[in-house]
Amino acid sequence: MAKKKLVVLTGAGISAESGIATFRDANGLWEGHDVMEVASPQGWHKNPELVLDFYNQRRKNAISVKPNAGHEVLAELEKYFDVRIITQNVDDLHERAGSTHVIHLHGKLFESRSTLDPTLVYKMAGWELKLGDKCERGSQLRPNIVWFGEQVPMMEQAMAETMQADVFLVAGTSLVVYPAAGLVDLVPNESPVIVVDPNLPYVRPKPNLHLFEEKATTGMPKVATLLREKYL
Repeated sequence: MAKKKLVVLTGAGISAESGIATFRDANGLWEGHDVMEVASPQGWHKNPELVLDFYNQRRKNAISVKPNAGHEVLAELEKYFDVRIITQNVDDLHERAGSTHVIHLHGKLFESRSTLDPTLVYKMAGWELKLGDKCERGSQLRPNIVWFGEQVPMMEQAMAETMQADVFLVAGTSLVVYPAAGLVDLVPNESPVIVVDPNLPYVRPKPNLHLFEEKATTGMPKVATLLREKYL
């Protein structure tokens, strides 16, 4: 018998517990930088060196941390469900925990891409990307990150997965960053929705809505129990 499809939307909260600074922690600043300086095409054109350095520091940080219980539970659930993770996070902690189907809405921290041809994408071995690092066509490489004002190329795939969800799980996201936040509205009416977050976001009331007001590391094991007991 085919496994039920569990579609999971994850956000900064799940990575924060591993030690990755969350996006816009304080007043729209990202470690002292206005987000538009380091996460927009305008910021890149104005000061590419600052942007490259910013993401170099993100990579250095990401290499030093490990997946946590929240990531590990999701990987473990692949034994029971057809798990599809849609993440707003750019780190690779889901993959490192063992999850095999991960859609990165906002790009991947450990990839670079050509500024001339967005289809030229390269895996990064280390943490450093410098001015003068070029693609095979001779143009500067940039982080393969979806910046403010840019299209979200994986959104259509994420929407298609969500509309086929037998169960939809939200973990560690405030549901305020669009278009990702709109995915929960595409979940089929009859499919249960489970939300795990210490600051529960608003989700339209529906039958089979389960709310866990706690962080992913403590909430996700409880979710796994609920899923196995009620929705297998």
